[in-house]
Amino acid sequence: VLERDSPLDDDVCSSIAKEGYTIIIIMSSSLFSVCNAFHLGAYQVAINEASELNTEGLSATEQVEKDCYAYRSYVALGSYQLVMDEIPDDSPSALQAVKSLAAYLSNPLEREEQVQKMKNMLEEPAIGQNATVQLMAATIFAKEGDMVEAMRCCSTMLSLELSAFMVNLLISMDRVDVAEKTLAKMVAKDDDATLTQLATAWVNVALGGSKVQDAMYVYQELGDKYTWTVKLFNGAATCAMAMGRFEDAEKELLDALQRDSKDPDTLHNLAVCALHLGKPATRFFNQLKTLAPKPGAVEKMESLEKMFDAANEQMASA
Repeated sequence: VLERDSPLDDDVCSSIAKEGYTIIIIMSSSLFSVCNAFHLGAYQVAINEASELNTEGLSATEQVEKDCYAYRSYVALGSYQLVMDEIPDDSPSALQAVKSLAAYLSNPLEREEQVQKMKNMLEEPAIGQNATVQLMAATIFAKEGDMVEAMRCCSTMLSLELSAFMVNLLISMDRVDVAEKTLAKMVAKDDDATLTQLATAWVNVALGGSKVQDAMYVYQELGDKYTWTVKLFNGAATCAMAMGRFEDAEKELLDALQRDSKDPDTLHNLAVCALHLGKPATRFFNQLKTLAPKPGAVEKMESLEKMFDAANEQMASA
């Protein structure tokens, strides 16, 4: 187990990997404000915190990690070109992986190339043991629908983020039972971590019943303790919807909409609320269709529309 301020470069990773050991990275306290803001979804805050950090007190490894969180925040805000322009080709592997994710999201025509690039990076022992590389690869594979490869990356458990992403993947596959086991490992590592708290909320929502209220408490506690973000508002809204409180969910989502009028999760959830409340949902669907890259909800909706049109044509010609 290594702290973030340990001297750890790709060469060190390579030699450790050859000995058959697994490297587990623990975040040092000097980067807490940056990574915590990122995990909460306060991306501009994470960028600001990273720029204000005193780099003289950071090791080379921590500086790379700081830059990774800053550029990942830019990716989350949709500033793909900035990330691609600012990260040079000779930068550390972790930053190269973030750059690949930005390129993948910015241009659908480059997706196949970036998928292959990530696979090549994972084959290198020195690079394959990097938690950020594994996480970026898992993200790209998941977006490609390759859950096996995404879970293979997460199974290394090199960081708490990889474990949290594994929980997310398992829930999306309706394997909440396995997600609970992964969450238990996260709790054993760091039960107070924001990521562990968020993963607990995800699992509780998936379990349903009285657990949904427990998940609501998590979002409320994080929002009151740190800051309310679009991500937390959507989490709280999801809990409210799961409990059938759609008017409460709508209020949470309208607060989120004020902070980001183009957030796909907010628009998607507002459309769901509108349908349950008997209100028009067309505007939210139309807004979703204007977003790039195309949200998953829009892709699924368009796929269903094509299936309906095909079935309609078959019925008409019968």
